[in-house]
Amino acid sequence: MLFGSGSTSMAAFPLRAVFKAVPRQTPADVPVQVLISVPKKRFKHAVDRNRVKRQVREAYRQCKQPLCEAVADDQCLLLAFVWIADELMPSATVADRIQKLVKRVTERIEDRGERRDE
Repeated sequence: MLFGSGSTSMAAFPLRAVFKAVPRQTPADVPVQVLISVPKKRFKHAVDRNRVKRQVREAYRQCKQPLCEAVADDQCLLLAFVWIADELMPSATVADRIQKLVKRVTERIEDRGERRDE
């Protein structure tokens, strides 16, 4: 559903964000559903993949509020962060790139919302 047609992708090395707004199924659904993918092709050792996923989760947790507020009440945002680098990065770099991606996704969501209202 997320990686099919109608999704949008943007990159901020070492991450790529893929997102798609879908109608909310039930009122109890969360506004944003997040997937974090670190391919085995990039890191052969599970400890490295887990470290990257922890870094991404923590960075997203710190900057997710504007994104959750930008999603319309009748919509649910499906968001995936895919690691595209072959090496580990410092947590500060990961946090900076996640913040940039979240800001760009938020702007894109808000722009689409304004166009629908016109």
